[in-house]
Amino acid sequence: MPWHLYVLRCADGSLYCGITNDLPRRFAQHERGTGARYTRGRGPLKLVKAWPAVSQSAALKAEHAFKQLPRPAKDQKLQSRARQDPISRLLRGEVGGDRGQKAAHRSPVADRADC
Repeated sequence: MPWHLYVLRCADGSLYCGITNDLPRRFAQHERGTGARYTRGRGPLKLVKAWPAVSQSAALKAEHAFKQLPRPAKDQKLQSRARQDPISRLLRGEVGGDRGQKAAHRSPVADRADC
């Protein structure tokens, strides 16, 4: 199953963000109180939005980025259909850490077998 980034709205109006590769199962866990500790006792819960991710790594990066946003920006992302924002790009695996950039800028001498 594909990985997803999802956001729940708790009865107190707070948001919970997480990732899963089985959204129906994970939501049921939250509803039963066996999901994240944060959501226990905060029901009823509502699934506000879920986005597919290309990989678990992409979902984790997008989750981290979403959690760093201030509340107004989170609300804007939840209402938006934009696909070019940083979180959408992370979900598609288009942006991430510096790993790919560092590898691309290696010296050609380092690639030589006789070094």
